[in-house]
Amino acid sequence: MNISVILCTFNRSQSLAKTLESLAASVLPESVAWEVLIIDNNSSDATREVAESFCQRDPAHFRYLFEPKSGKSHALNRGVREAKGEILAFTDDDLTVEPTWLHNLTANLCNGEWAGAGGRILTEKAFSPPRWIPRNRRDALAPLAVFDPGFKAGPLNESPFGANMAYHRRVFEKYGGFRTDLGPGVGHGNLQKSEDNEFGHRVRAAGEQLRYEPSALVYHSVPPDRIKQSYFLNWWFEKSRSDILAFGLPPEFKWFVVGIPVGLVKRLAVWWLRWMVSIEPSRRFDCKVQVWQLFGWIVESRLQPYAGRIARPRTPN
Repeated sequence: MNISVILCTFNRSQSLAKTLESLAASVLPESVAWEVLIIDNNSSDATREVAESFCQRDPAHFRYLFEPKSGKSHALNRGVREAKGEILAFTDDDLTVEPTWLHNLTANLCNGEWAGAGGRILTEKAFSPPRWIPRNRRDALAPLAVFDPGFKAGPLNESPFGANMAYHRRVFEKYGGFRTDLGPGVGHGNLQKSEDNEFGHRVRAAGEQLRYEPSALVYHSVPPDRIKQSYFLNWWFEKSRSDILAFGLPPEFKWFVVGIPVGLVKRLAVWWLRWMVSIEPSRRFDCKVQVWQLFGWIVESRLQPYAGRIARPRTPN
């Protein structure tokens, strides 16, 4: 079995070096041929020098490509086209992987039962969440790229996160690549998301089976500028906008005023009131997140008037 790791990067030369160092320590059976394909998405820092140093050190396992068209989805699709592997794994340029990550993520994809797999993403070990982050919601740390469905391997009934996922090449040949109107660096700014979510949703909607591999473990870095409420709120706002762009609105919304679903405005009023009366820090911030998400839905539904399409993004209650 041949495996290609596709790693897209943009102006993160320092964290990229740490990521590549961890990938270089990967442990796989001798029968497995693997490569790391570094896609430089028009960086202006020392990304090329860092990448080429690994290519020179270990040319059997590292390759460098420059993708001049900005937008992560363009870089991802370039990687899919250029990769040599039968299995395509994906990770990010600001994390470290366990030595067994690649083997554990892909080992069960060789028998044809699974179209793809997703692994567990945790924060770096030294991170301690501030008290304003809710503890009772599994997706509370999603802005930090945390994906942690638990310790039990088996069917994955949601889209894996792009920092830790793998698919058979045939999946891209059959269902196409990543949507280039979604993803970081596209559209409204670098916080635009959902290219990985939309692709996983598309594959699952076609009846393909995905597997969750908790032993395929990576650790995501947490820069200080991300441990701020403003970052979390902006992330959820942009995530909600791109979910509408990716999937449209749920069919439950029937009535609109100037393109805005009346039901969303009602929900916004409810969550705004809950935010105003909540006292406990994590509960108060959770309500505020719901308000920002709904604002994102409202803004994008006004810009993208196709309410008839079915969506399944996270809906505030």
